[in-house]
Amino acid sequence: MHILPFIHQLTWVNIPAEARRYAKWCLIDTLGAGLGGRQTELAHIIHDFAAAAFGGHGAHLWQDGREVSAPGAALANGMTIDALDIHDGYKPTKGHAGAALIPALFATLSLAQTPINGEELLATVAMSYEVALRAGIALHATVNDYHTSGAWNALGCAAITARRLHLNAEQTRHALGIAEYHGPRSQMMRVIDDPTMLKDGSGWGAMAGVSAGLMAAGGFTGAPAITVEAPTLAHLWNDLGERWHITGQYFKPYAVCYWAQAPIAGALKIQQTHGIPAEAIRRVRVYTFHEAVCLDWVKPNNTEEAQYSVPFPVASALMDGQLGPAQLSGAALNNPRVLSLAERVELIEDPALSARYPAERVARVVIETTDGRMFESGEVMPRWDSPASINEADLREKFRWLAHIGLPAARATELEQLLWNCEALPDVMPLAKLLAEAV
Repeated sequence: MHILPFIHQLTWVNIPAEARRYAKWCLIDTLGAGLGGRQTELAHIIHDFAAAAFGGHGAHLWQDGREVSAPGAALANGMTIDALDIHDGYKPTKGHAGAALIPALFATLSLAQTPINGEELLATVAMSYEVALRAGIALHATVNDYHTSGAWNALGCAAITARRLHLNAEQTRHALGIAEYHGPRSQMMRVIDDPTMLKDGSGWGAMAGVSAGLMAAGGFTGAPAITVEAPTLAHLWNDLGERWHITGQYFKPYAVCYWAQAPIAGALKIQQTHGIPAEAIRRVRVYTFHEAVCLDWVKPNNTEEAQYSVPFPVASALMDGQLGPAQLSGAALNNPRVLSLAERVELIEDPALSARYPAERVARVVIETTDGRMFESGEVMPRWDSPASINEADLREKFRWLAHIGLPAARATELEQLLWNCEALPDVMPLAKLLAEAV
């Protein structure tokens, strides 16, 4: 199917069952990440900024209640998801689509002329993932810099906005072109080397994409989008509607960079298999690929440094068994037991594993105990790395964990029930209101 009818005409009944399942999973998992991320300092700062700088109406800041413009809500809620690095991703793009798409999805609900039902909401999720992920693959194939996700997920957000506004074919082309041109082509490795609140650019991509759709509706021009229309990239779009990239999404159990997921999984595998208390660990060696070895923050000063680290989250996971806001912020960053163990986590590049990146993110972990015993994990992939390693029960448990961090129990339960039965909703505005309501 050509991209323009795909954006505007795709319906829920025309989406294969596996892609439908992933559309719902991605929606729920991304919103869970946003609920957990709302507890971070980054989220508080960006919510206040959006309220001050993006006055308007029609969209809301999550768990806040303040009404802002659609681009402002997309920016703040996108950055809130990005604040807690526990959202879905796609290996071929080396990045994340949902962190921008889901905020844009809710920010543009008020642009629709009629109520949006659950099937339409989920069909829009599936459509926008396909547009964004293909744009990401195309951008990586045509440039030599490692850019943040906002550079390409902006096109998916423009597609969402074009669909809500019922833009015509020419306006939609311009929306995609504007989004591609103004999407943040920021350098990803800068925030790996020096972690800050900049993160993966998805909030800015969401704002750029929603703005692009609104601008195109007003007559602003911007086509063509090279990543969509270049003849050399046609093969990436020719199977639109037949192949579904959304079904290749991975999910994260731990709130850290995906590069650190396998080392954590390996360390916990050893600990749980052999019943090793954290206090009995003398040393941890992590053999992994080059990019993961760059995550060498041992004593993080803030949440961002903790999330772009291997030694600290490995140590913290060995102490607590999980990694969420509680382990990656506030007093937890100065826990002397965690810091002591983090100093004994050694990162070692394995050239063979580096050669398998980015198709695979693999680690081998060796734990030495205080009594001289050695335990090896063997090669470990991140948990929930493939469809065979994840199921609905896992994602439900993860959502409950994150939702109950910041929401009253009754509200968290109501939100969960609405989300898992989303396709049956005649109008999704009650869901949007639950997300927006101040805590």
